[in-house]
Amino acid sequence: MTLIQQQLLGKRVRLDKPELLAPAGNLEKLKFAVHYGADAVYIGGQQYGLRSNADNFSFDEMREGVEFAERYGAKVFVATNIYAHNEDIEGLETYLRGIQDAGVAAIIVADPVIIETCKRVAPKLEIHLSTQQSTMNWQAVQFWKEEGVDRVVLAREASMQEIEDIKKNVHVEIEIFVHGAMCSSYSGRCVLSNHFTDRDSNRGGCSQSCRWKYDLFTTEQDQQVGIKELPLFQAEDDAFSMSSKDLSMIEHIPELVRSGVDSFKIEGRMKSVHYVATVVNAYRQAIDAYFADPEHYEMKPEWLYEIQKAANRPLNTGFFYEHPDHEDHIFEPEDKAAPYDFVGVVTAYDADSGIATIQQRNHFKPGQEIEFFGPTGTFFKQNVPAIYDESGQELDAARHPLQSIRMKLDQPVQPMDMMRKRMRKA
Repeated sequence: MTLIQQQLLGKRVRLDKPELLAPAGNLEKLKFAVHYGADAVYIGGQQYGLRSNADNFSFDEMREGVEFAERYGAKVFVATNIYAHNEDIEGLETYLRGIQDAGVAAIIVADPVIIETCKRVAPKLEIHLSTQQSTMNWQAVQFWKEEGVDRVVLAREASMQEIEDIKKNVHVEIEIFVHGAMCSSYSGRCVLSNHFTDRDSNRGGCSQSCRWKYDLFTTEQDQQVGIKELPLFQAEDDAFSMSSKDLSMIEHIPELVRSGVDSFKIEGRMKSVHYVATVVNAYRQAIDAYFADPEHYEMKPEWLYEIQKAANRPLNTGFFYEHPDHEDHIFEPEDKAAPYDFVGVVTAYDADSGIATIQQRNHFKPGQEIEFFGPTGTFFKQNVPAIYDESGQELDAARHPLQSIRMKLDQPVQPMDMMRKRMRKA
């Protein structure tokens, strides 16, 4: 086995840290993910991926992303995980060679034809089997290993016991999702989007129909008008939805580590820079704290609280411990889970004057309470003092997108630290 392990207090404890793998929908998100602690990031190119609405990466952007990641010792993977139709095959060889030439470490793939083509024309790329293949047992994992796959991303429906059994029986890298959105159907097998919007969910076009709001009706036969629709709701009722709660395993780091999993994956290539940085930072701290002292590790409530500042939906543990039931889905509108707005990012700081330059991302003004956080331990709150534009003109508010604002801070900050404010309740 490639994992170095030891026995400590009767528990299976690893000496090598599992990889923390973060999403990056564009180049800026990639840089923030790596800066905030990701060991690797996964991105989409401009073809063959399942997030066609993300910004996605050109070959030049891939190259820039790889160069940035390598400065931090991180890797870049590219999702090429569509199920290809005949018309998708033309240009595949050129595309895979372009990914390899950009210095990318691996592709994430579901379709066997893409696997075989990659082995033939881009052999330097590792091949990671996508969760789209819904792999849930060790015999299937063994099959894909024998096909030349370097890593298997298990189905999100796999339980902790199934994951442990797979690691015991097959010596291949295993990746699992530990945080993010869950599919309301069977992951990788939903065609609601295809039927409702003619957007192919397995070719990058999913319209996330499961997140919509619906009115419910039944029908009855009427002698005068024929089929008649009858509403199953009152006018004042909230619309019906069927969204699943989001996955979060931040409270179960020891179990995840002891399972032998090689990569902890965060979902969310369509999510914001603030979301990516916040969630990556929390998991980075939790993983590092565990490996610093496994025997005395304690889950810190502030890690979960940090995640809740960026989460969009309530959280649960998915399929890890038991099959989700109606309590794990959202059938009616709920309060917004994220009570904070991301309002700015530090671009410069002068230690002598205490003046920071902030790039505005959302409206803020003097007198509001804000908080700063960053990957090197920055965390403090203060009220917004007087603010100035680049020419030194005092402002009553920062209201222009990406405007550079200068203001004096109570504590030191560093470039790429973030600033946020609590949202007002409606």
